Amino acid sequence: MNPRVLIIIGFLAAVGGVFYMSQRGRGSGEAESGGPSGPARPTEVTEISFLYSTEKKEWVEAAAASFQQEHPSIKVSLMGRGSLDAAQGILDGREKPTVWSPADTAVLRMLESDWATEPSRGPLFARDGEDAPQPLVITPLVFVVWEDRANVLLKASEGKAVSWRTIHKAVASDQGWPAIGGKADWGFVKLGHTDPTRSNSGLQAMLLATFEYHNKRTGLTVGDLLDPKYQDWVKQLEKGVTRFETSTGTFMTDMVRFGPSKYDIAVVYENLAISQISNAQGRWGNLKVYYPPLTLWSDHPAAVLQAPWVTPKQKEAARQWLAYLRSRPVQERALAFGFRPADPAVPIKTADAANPFTRLADHGILVDVPPVAEVPEGPVVRNLLTMWSRVVGTQR
Repeated sequence: MNPRVLIIIGFLAAVGGVFYMSQRGRGSGEAESGGPSGPARPTEVTEISFLYSTEKKEWVEAAAASFQQEHPSIKVSLMGRGSLDAAQGILDGREKPTVWSPADTAVLRMLESDWATEPSRGPLFARDGEDAPQPLVITPLVFVVWEDRANVLLKASEGKAVSWRTIHKAVASDQGWPAIGGKADWGFVKLGHTDPTRSNSGLQAMLLATFEYHNKRTGLTVGDLLDPKYQDWVKQLEKGVTRFETSTGTFMTDMVRFGPSKYDIAVVYENLAISQISNAQGRWGNLKVYYPPLTLWSDHPAAVLQAPWVTPKQKEAARQWLAYLRSRPVQERALAFGFRPADPAVPIKTADAANPFTRLADHGILVDVPPVAEVPEGPVVRNLLTMWSRVVGTQR
C-alpha cells in the first residue's frame, strides 16, 4: 500500500479516536451531573428548626425519624424546650426557630402580645392560612390523686368532683386532712404543680383555679386578677405546694416513687398521667385520674414564624413537615403516647387492646371530658404570671 495512503488512514483513525473519547467523556459528565443517562444530581437540602414543648418529645422524635426517610431533601433539627422558656427565648432573640409549637395557645397568645409591643417587627404569626397556628395533638389538664385521698375530697364536695375549692379548703386549714374528714396520720395536704412562670402545666393550673374562684368559664379579665380576696385565696391555696418544680414529669415521677409521703394530689397533663399511672399500681395503693369540673386543653399549636430569619424555602419545607405531623397515620400514632389526635376524624376509642383510653378506663381515664375553659388573651395571661410572682413567688 502507498505510504501516503497509510499516513492518511492513520490520521483519520487518530481523529476518530479523539472524537470517540471526547463523546464518552461528555456522556460520563452528564451521568455525574444528572444527565439523561445518569443518576439524578444530589438534591439540595433545606434545614428547618422545630422548637417544641418537651411533653410531646417521644411522639415528635418518632415522627421526625420517619419524615426524614420520606423527605431526604428536608432536614428537621429538633429543639425541645419548656413552653415559657421558649417563648422568652424567641422574644429575646436567643431562639430563632422556623416552626414553634408550645404546649398550649395561652403561651402562644402571650408571646404574640409581647412581640407586638414593638410594632416595627410586624406580626410573629400569620392570622390565617396554612402558616397560622393550628393544633397538632391535644390533652386536658387533670388531677392525679391517691384513691383514698380522692374519696375524702369527693365526700367533702358532696360527690360532685375533685375541685379547686375543695382542695383549697383542705390546704388552707392548719388541721390538714382532718379538716375535710381525712385521717390525721395523713398530715397536711400535699399538692403538686409546677412553677407557673416556668412551666405551662403550672400556668394552666393557676388559670383553672382562677376560673373556678370567679365562677367563670370565659371572659377572664385583668380586673379579676386584681381582686385582693382572690389574691389571698391563691396564697392560701399555694401553701399546699412545698416545691414548685419546673418539670411536670419530675414531680409526677416523685409521686409514683415516694407515694403520698411526697404528694397527695398532682396537677398534670392527661398524657403524662397515662404514661405513669400503671407504674404506681401495687406500690402505694391505687393512683387514679380525676377531671376537674372545668378543664383546659393543651392543644400544642404549631406555627411557621413570620420572622426575618425564616427564608421562603424554609417556609415551604416547614409546611411539608407540619402537614406530615397532621397526616392521619401520624395522628393515629399519637394515641400510643397518650395524646388525643387533633384531627377530629381520627377516633380516640379503637379496637386496639393497647389503646390507653380503653386500657386505663378503670383508672379514671375518660374519652369525654368536662367543659373546657376559654383561653384568655395574652395580656391576661401575662398579668396572671405577674400576680402569682408578687403574691406567691416572692414568698418562697
